[in-house]
Amino acid sequence: MDQTRQAVHQPIKRSAHKSAHGSAHGSAKPTFSELFTPKLVTVWREGYHLPQFKSDFMAGLTVAIVALPLSMAIAIASGVTPERGLFTAIVGGFIISALGGSRFQIGGPAGAFIVLVAATVQREGVDGLLLATMMAGVFLLAIGYLRLGTYIKFIPYPVTVGFTAGIAIIIFSGQIVELFGLKLAGPEPGPLLPKLMAIGRAAGTVNISATLVAVLTIVTIVAMKRWRPGWPGMLIAVGLASLVVALLALPAETIGTRYGGIPRSLPFPALPALSLGKMLAVLPDAIAFALLGAIESLLSAVVADGMTGRRHRSNCELVAQGFANIASALFGGICVTGTIARTATNVRAGAHGPVSGMLHSLFLLVFMLVAAPLASYIPLAALAGVLAVVCWNMFEKQAFATLLRASRGDALVLMATFLIVVFRDLTEGIVVGFALGSILFIDRMAKSIAVEAHLVQDDVADSVNAAGAYDASEASDADTVVYRISGAFFFGAASTVGSVLDRIADQRKNFILDCSAVPFFDSTAANVIEGAAHKAQRAGVRFIISGASPQIRRTLINHGVKRPLVTYAASISDARAQLAGK
Repeated sequence: MDQTRQAVHQPIKRSAHKSAHGSAHGSAKPTFSELFTPKLVTVWREGYHLPQFKSDFMAGLTVAIVALPLSMAIAIASGVTPERGLFTAIVGGFIISALGGSRFQIGGPAGAFIVLVAATVQREGVDGLLLATMMAGVFLLAIGYLRLGTYIKFIPYPVTVGFTAGIAIIIFSGQIVELFGLKLAGPEPGPLLPKLMAIGRAAGTVNISATLVAVLTIVTIVAMKRWRPGWPGMLIAVGLASLVVALLALPAETIGTRYGGIPRSLPFPALPALSLGKMLAVLPDAIAFALLGAIESLLSAVVADGMTGRRHRSNCELVAQGFANIASALFGGICVTGTIARTATNVRAGAHGPVSGMLHSLFLLVFMLVAAPLASYIPLAALAGVLAVVCWNMFEKQAFATLLRASRGDALVLMATFLIVVFRDLTEGIVVGFALGSILFIDRMAKSIAVEAHLVQDDVADSVNAAGAYDASEASDADTVVYRISGAFFFGAASTVGSVLDRIADQRKNFILDCSAVPFFDSTAANVIEGAAHKAQRAGVRFIISGASPQIRRTLINHGVKRPLVTYAASISDARAQLAGK
């Protein structure tokens, strides 16, 4: 979510490949090696030669040019020095590409983390941030090795849209001070409403030079995107703004005036201050970093899959994210994750595999070693302008409007997530949105189940055949009734189905329950069937269950739904044969 998902709505078609786990054995259970082999190894085994390297070289250079200003801007917005964003992209980005489960993933600092990182820095300091980042890496390793990556992807679309939109609002609100060069009377508040009130009180301190620099940056980025979309608009805009400020000696604050520039080398790896008390203090932050990083990285990998026809290995990707966050913290970087816009840029630039992401990190290292002194001239208003454009693109306006119109349930989930993220907390927004989405899903699934009752008489033959359940001619006497359940039978639908099955003893001698269209039974459903079977037994009604899959039959038997209470038949024909044989 670091820039925009709109940039990836024009898929690049490529041939489909192996399964998500790289297995060529169809539905066979993937091995540990298939689950956790990095895509770099897969690409190397396929054959990696000079033409592929040339493609990766150009793609890596293109992405590095995009990532250079963005990494520094995200770091500054997160409340740390700009070089920490570069450390993150260099160290974390390299490891994500080298060890990850996606061919095209580009790792680095992401806009979605700005609010979380800034809050952690304000509360626990930079050492607390580094410790939380390292702990998040350990959690991501555990999530990956426990193979929980598949479940993390079960996030409803309205939640992701609402969360992204809320993040965009919060990030933009944090750039207003730099966009206008305001001078606040005290520290900038974190919550949105107090922040806006403080900004309003400082409205009289607007710096015209900073404002013009920000406008120049935004206009340049928009113009480049429209007329020269293949050019690195953000880098050109920041370079132009820096040149204007330097030549005209404008009184606009720069990286040099505030931070003294950036170093020309990577620091030596070092552990952050460790103590049990500190670890407990940053534990909630570490958990939030891990969950958000997992969601963000897997979402980015899914986007890359959609553009290329490839399939990523989700758990392998999470393991790589874990190692990357640990390494980033050791080198003084912040949280690292897969970044959607940079990954999409990588694909569009013609990347062949993970080498492009590794080269992107190496190019950033070269830029830092060679051009670090020039970074001192970059105006902070220009970087704020870059993030303003990022926020505009992050807010998926069309998707937001579509979900508001789609249904009341989707609109509720969307707005609840959005408002809680903006006015309360990111983690609470995700949790509440996911909970509401789950309730909405259960409600829809419960309403989708259908129970059809068919008396075995000629006058219902047409309706039975139209339903497609079975041929009415397979039944033979009017003392038999057939109920057909269609859809997932679980606790949400138990009341509906149970009320129908309560009538099975009404003047019938034989009852057939057709479960051939039921994909899933849970314990509540099995309990409902058991109660209906006992009622049928007391009424002297013969109860036959037909078409149940082996898994459903096993669930029912484990709950006591077996002989002599019921008998099982493979189909309606077999059930009829049982009745005929008595």
